[in-house]
Amino acid sequence: MTHSHGKQVLEDLGPHTRELRALIPDVYAGFAATHKGALTAGALDTKTKELMAMAMGVGLKCDGCIASHARGAARAGATPQEAAEAIGVAILMVGGPGTVYGPRALAAFMDFYTPPKDQAPS
Repeated sequence: MTHSHGKQVLEDLGPHTRELRALIPDVYAGFAATHKGALTAGALDTKTKELMAMAMGVGLKCDGCIASHARGAARAGATPQEAAEAIGVAILMVGGPGTVYGPRALAAFMDFYTPPKDQAPS
């Protein structure tokens, strides 16, 4: 069985998510408010919160969660090393399943990661 990661997971879920959102808009509006409240920078910055959410996606074995928060972490400026270390904590906490979903999370992160211009290959 082939698993998709990152962008493909989100593309696959997109039409179904839009359909469900149209049927239950209030639920999605409430979730969007919770999402914004939880990930807005406070004592912890957004990057840290996105890395935490990605690691929790590993523990929950949720490819959609992993993809969404890998994208968020990359957009918030996380590095591959930071993503890997967050995944390492997930592996600590969940054991064996983390060693399966952890590589998926790193693949998803790398799908969204763009190296800084001064580090990009020529």
